[in-house]
Amino acid sequence: MIAIQACVIPALDAEGSVSAVARALRDAVPHALVIGVDDGSRDGTRDALERDCDLVIAFDRNLGKGAALRAGFGAALARGAEAVLTIDADGQHDPAAAPALLAALRDADLAIGARTRNGSPMPLGRRVTNALASAAVSRLVGAEIPDAQSGYRAIRRSVLERVHAGGDRYEFETEFLIAAGRAGFRIAAVPIATAYGARSHFRGVRDSARVVRAIWRQRRGASSGGAR
Repeated sequence: MIAIQACVIPALDAEGSVSAVARALRDAVPHALVIGVDDGSRDGTRDALERDCDLVIAFDRNLGKGAALRAGFGAALARGAEAVLTIDADGQHDPAAAPALLAALRDADLAIGARTRNGSPMPLGRRVTNALASAAVSRLVGAEIPDAQSGYRAIRRSVLERVHAGGDRYEFETEFLIAAGRAGFRIAAVPIATAYGARSHFRGVRDSARVVRAIWRQRRGASSGGAR
C-alpha cells in the first residue's frame, strides 16, 4: 500500500450527503488526508466540509468539477501525497471501496471504480451515454475501460504530475483518462456498487456534449499524430 494518501471530494450543493461521505472515508482509509473542494455551493456544503475534512478549498462561485479536481490534486501533491483518491460528494459511491481502489495501484497507475450498467439501477439515459463514452475512450487508449465516466478513482502521483487535462467541468475527467492512457500509464478497473437516487449535477445534454467534444478533440489529436 502506498504510504501517503489523500482523498479529494469535489462538492457542489451537497450539504445533505458530503458529511457522511467524508466520515465514511475516515473509517475506510483512516490515515489519508481528506481534502474537500467547495465548488461555489449555495447551501451549507462549505460548513460541512470544514467540520469533516482536514483541508478545505472554497470557490466563491461555481467553476466546475474539473476545476475543483484540479485544485484538489494540486493541494494533495503539495502535501506529499503519493496516491490520490477522488470520490463524488453525493453519496453514490461507497467509501468502503476506497481501500480496494488504492490497493489496485500496486499493479496500475490509475484505478477506476467501475459501475455495473446492465441490470443496475443506473438510469437508462446514463447507461447509454456511459456505454458509448466508455467504448470511445477504450478505442483511443487501446485498452478496455468499462466505466469512463466514473468519478471514483485512485491515481498515482506520477500520473498527476505528468497528465494535464483541459476543461473545467465533466469533460476534464474524460480528457484526463484519455491522456493518461495515451501516455502509457496502466489503467485498472475495480468493480463497485453504486446507489442512485441522489441529486446529480450532471446535465444530460449539455454535459454529454462536453464529453463528446473532449473525445473528439483527443481523437483528432491521435489521427494527426499528437496528444494533448
